[in-house]
Amino acid sequence: MNISTFNSFKNRNFRLFFAGQSLSLIGTWMQKTAVSWVIYSITQSKFMLGVSVFATLFPTAVFSIFGGIVADRYSRFKILLITQILSLVQAVLLTLSIFFFKEFTVNAIIILSVLLGIINSFDVPARQSLVRELIEDPLDLPNALALNSSMVNLSKLIGPALAGFILERFGDQICFGLNALSFIPVIVSLLMMKLPIEEIKIRTERSIVNELKEALAYIKSNSIISSVIVFTGFMNFFVLPFTTLTPVFAKDIFNGSAATLGILDGIIGLGAFIGALYLASLKKETDLNIILARNTFVYGVGLALFSYTLSFNFALFFIAIAAFGMMGIVTLTNTIIQVNVPNEFRGRVISIFVMVLTSMMPLGSLLVGGISHYIGVQLTVLIEGIIAAGIAFLYFKYLKRRKV
Repeated sequence: MNISTFNSFKNRNFRLFFAGQSLSLIGTWMQKTAVSWVIYSITQSKFMLGVSVFATLFPTAVFSIFGGIVADRYSRFKILLITQILSLVQAVLLTLSIFFFKEFTVNAIIILSVLLGIINSFDVPARQSLVRELIEDPLDLPNALALNSSMVNLSKLIGPALAGFILERFGDQICFGLNALSFIPVIVSLLMMKLPIEEIKIRTERSIVNELKEALAYIKSNSIISSVIVFTGFMNFFVLPFTTLTPVFAKDIFNGSAATLGILDGIIGLGAFIGALYLASLKKETDLNIILARNTFVYGVGLALFSYTLSFNFALFFIAIAAFGMMGIVTLTNTIIQVNVPNEFRGRVISIFVMVLTSMMPLGSLLVGGISHYIGVQLTVLIEGIIAAGIAFLYFKYLKRRKV
């Protein structure tokens, strides 16, 4: 690791964004771990785990295209500030419902997850598009996005571990309450930013249908962007939903408790965090598409090795390898899009990317949850690992043909 790994921190706005999001995301991952544990503990249903993921992600997929159009029309900063405040309200409502209406816990989680999914459909395009505005030198954008991913995955390491401890010692409502409090730092950090005047101006309004057609035509004409979006769709439908099954591995395969789930999810965060730092250290001229294919293959191999490992320590090692590769998929697809898409299309293209990601992931979660009920979680994850390796091979072949 060298000094260039942290190039983006020379930008004051990005430092504020990074600091505020770091604390907020720890709370977010605490809540995600608590939701999975509570849902599975109450229902003992793998399918309901898939439903809980579907409830958050599918509304994001449905509304994200509108979120992208809004992000290209109006101040991305103001949109992000509003969505963070609404997320705080959602977290407070979830905490109160868990505390006062225990008998309706599952229903409350599903309903409020749908609400969060709608909020995220506007939050994600604005947040992802805004990162580019926080960086003065466009060449530092890949570094900023990689550091942003390292922040996300460090929170995956810390959040689930804290959640496992708090769930056992203090109860689920404390996890949800701490997540609500974690939105305060990110709101404060946003208010401390000094953004260019042009970012605060309202963008020219046009027909929503025409704006969507323009974005789709642009994606179709750009083979780099279109291939990355197709790749993302396949991976999010067939492979990435394996995370839905981590509570089953923790409780049934390793005979553990909430703390076991916290450790398992935390190690996934650690592997992804190391992967993000590796991506942040790449030279600016690196071919990100090749790295994407390689990381996907590593992800598949790690997942396959993890699937039937009965030793918890070895399982943690293999899942860390898988998470290292997974980080490349999550970060590089986003980076390739951000680097290659001009500002006037960025919000809409990101929203279409998010729509593919968030529609395929919940549908895949339902599929994986249903299949694992009949063939078992271990065989399901093994098949997912083999599919990931196969997709990596096909994508690498595609890249070679494109260069010819």
